[in-house]
Amino acid sequence: MNNNLFGKTLEELKIIVQQHNLPSFNAKQIADWLYKKQVESIDEMTNLSKIAREKLKENYTILRVKPSYEVLSVDGTKKYLFLTKNGNVETVFIPEEDRATVCVSSQVGCKMHCKFCMTGKQGFSGNLTADEILNQLFSLPDAHKLTNMVLMGMGEPFDNFDEVIKALAILTSDWGFAWSPRRITVSTVGLVSGIKRFLSESECHLAISLHHPFPEEREKIMPIEKAFSTEKILYELKKNPIKGQRRLSFEYIVFDSLNDTMRHARELTKLLNGIDCRVNLIKFHSTPDSEFKSPSQEKMEQFRNYLNENNIICTIRRSRGEDISAACGLLSTKGKN
Repeated sequence: MNNNLFGKTLEELKIIVQQHNLPSFNAKQIADWLYKKQVESIDEMTNLSKIAREKLKENYTILRVKPSYEVLSVDGTKKYLFLTKNGNVETVFIPEEDRATVCVSSQVGCKMHCKFCMTGKQGFSGNLTADEILNQLFSLPDAHKLTNMVLMGMGEPFDNFDEVIKALAILTSDWGFAWSPRRITVSTVGLVSGIKRFLSESECHLAISLHHPFPEEREKIMPIEKAFSTEKILYELKKNPIKGQRRLSFEYIVFDSLNDTMRHARELTKLLNGIDCRVNLIKFHSTPDSEFKSPSQEKMEQFRNYLNENNIICTIRRSRGEDISAACGLLSTKGKN
């Protein structure tokens, strides 16, 4: 049993107070203390009776784990290491002039085995619980500065769907932290079953890690293509189009000579025709033992310009934290457990 009150939904708190023969209104009071006031002990919940607090303390605690280390990039990006029940995870804080984003992990390691990703090479150790996911936001020294969150850290969020959706519910509900879903983006390599549930159970933005427009070539760098094909992903997105202020984006890591030619740009344009979306180009960051190379800036700009000229909004995402291995595809805790 997870005896941490932090990370419980309002429905779970209602069950807890019922089990302890406490008034039902205590559940909402506990939620307020946990998520609005962010107390660190049950004793601080002063509008609960002393008897209620003592009963809760018999079985529950409030656990918030501070990062065990942090490292600072020359560009101001910070990377933090958090200890969880299944091992360490890395979290990245990205400050900008008009916003501050936290890149959060959902698993210790990853099962997806994308060939270019350091996390994928680490292997898989376990899923994070909702409290461990949320802890990465609210135990940061910079938590008070945060304006946005992306679930693009270690792991595949839809491979840990129940805990991820629970964390998002706590983050966005009125009884929770009351964040707008428009401040949150969840990224997936394309688990179609997760995409279906996410589109119906969440209002947060969705990002698809595509990285290659040709399925047979994508499979060589992303084995998930075999189980959840690009065709199936796009079919689901066309069947359930994202509307309103909610945003659909495709992440496209650019590799030298592998997916950066006009052949690839033309095929990507055809694939995404008729889908209301944007494409984020991400420069691959070379690592010493990698078979992949970084593309030229000129190639990336040509690729971007072609997509924009063909009515697909495309931007080049600025790389952050490369010098501390905090950039896309570089997160790994191998050897840090």
